[in-house]
Amino acid sequence: MREFIREFKTFIARGNVLDMAVGVIVGGAFKSIADSLTNDILMPLILLLTNGGADLSVWNVSVGGSTLGIGSFLSAVLNFLIMAFAVFCLVKLVNRIRWKKAVKEETPAPPAPSREELLLMEIRDLLKERSHEG
Repeated sequence: MREFIREFKTFIARGNVLDMAVGVIVGGAFKSIADSLTNDILMPLILLLTNGGADLSVWNVSVGGSTLGIGSFLSAVLNFLIMAFAVFCLVKLVNRIRWKKAVKEETPAPPAPSREELLLMEIRDLLKERSHEG
């Protein structure tokens, strides 16, 4: 039993599991934002633009004794597209930040001048001083 608990602690302490847990929690919170955007902002705007003719909540199809909630399905698809777009933008932003950081780390500092270059620069500076004095 102790071995099992030790393995479980090791599993939980991995960064990937913790990152995934944070992602699930944030994703759940973001879902409520996407739902609100769809139901409280986009759908009323669609209703306003179509004079009330596009109320998805009433788009139902009766088949036999069952009712197919076409409007609810379309609303869920719209929520999915909103969330997918937000995740796409987030991944794109993170990749851009990582790419800039990687490029910054890969760019080597310019090499220090050699002894010969330092002597040549010193000679150049002395010649400039002489030409300004004369």
